[in-house]
Amino acid sequence: MGRMRALLSGGRRRKSPASLRFRQCSVLACWLTLCAAESLLSCPSPCTCNSSSLEVDCSGLGLSTIPSDIPPETRTLLLLNNKLSSLPSLAFANLSALHRLDLSNNFLDQLPAEVFGELANLTELRLRNNSIRSLEKALLQRTVLLRRLDLSLNGLSQLPTGLFDDLPALRLLSLRSNRLQNLDRVTFEALVNLQQIQLGDNPWECDCNLREFKHWMEWFSYRGGKVDELQCTLPKELRGRDMRMVPMEMFNYCTQLEDENSPSVVDRPETPCSKSNISPPESKADPVPATECPQRQRYRPVSVRRAIGTVIIAGVVCGIVCIMMVVAAAYGCIYASLMAKYHRELKKRQPLMSDAEGENEEQKQISSVA
Repeated sequence: MGRMRALLSGGRRRKSPASLRFRQCSVLACWLTLCAAESLLSCPSPCTCNSSSLEVDCSGLGLSTIPSDIPPETRTLLLLNNKLSSLPSLAFANLSALHRLDLSNNFLDQLPAEVFGELANLTELRLRNNSIRSLEKALLQRTVLLRRLDLSLNGLSQLPTGLFDDLPALRLLSLRSNRLQNLDRVTFEALVNLQQIQLGDNPWECDCNLREFKHWMEWFSYRGGKVDELQCTLPKELRGRDMRMVPMEMFNYCTQLEDENSPSVVDRPETPCSKSNISPPESKADPVPATECPQRQRYRPVSVRRAIGTVIIAGVVCGIVCIMMVVAAAYGCIYASLMAKYHRELKKRQPLMSDAEGENEEQKQISSVA
């Protein structure tokens, strides 16, 4: 009997590790079930959630407001094809983990400056096909990791200077199908890592206001960037032509207009650098050293490829002209030497011809006397 109890007690001791493992697995399974249930309960009722990719899809539901119970760990939020006409300033305040936000195909006409202020991890923002007519300068100030920005199919007529200053990681920018007529080069100089820009279907005015942006496009294309098209609408002479293909010489008149519109020397107010800065003879004060005036930068072509091509073509033309001049000079020398030789031979033959004629005349006189 005692032996039987010992065997039973030994068997219980051997099964205890397995039972502990079973209990741990059951606790883990219960915890996972509770987490899954919690995630399902936190998903907004009209939307569809994916717990593995942390995606919340609220597209095509006719929403006029953004659901307030979106999980804070959401990485992708899809709100396209709805009826959103405005966004509150704190619409995405609790979504700091958001990486991708799609607000396309809505009725948004104006965006608050701080609406994306909490989205420090945002890498893709789509605002395609809305009614946005203007953008605040500080709209994208805190989205420093943004790589893709789609602003196509809106009513943008201009972009504020400094809008892209805090987007060094931006790779793709779409401005297609807006009302843009000209752009400022300074607005895009901060996009050092930009690889592709879409500018088609805009009423571009290819005048002096677009000249500096043309310089930037040539530099952007030279370093490997991609531009889809920029067709001119005005003036009539350039309608339908791609701005990149318009020769830079056609904008030389812009510098003349700037010189004509600048105030003349007589009308221009006297600046410190233009003064003689010499004290009058009445005062015995030491003369103030004259300040140097900043020199005006001369116009320099931005397209290095065009400059190199121009130098090569000019060198080839000059080489051909030089070769032709050398050939013409050699031909002239040969022709002159041949003519001189011909004249010398002709002079040698003239005395012989005169002696033969004299002998013939003497024979004729002798025959006549006989």
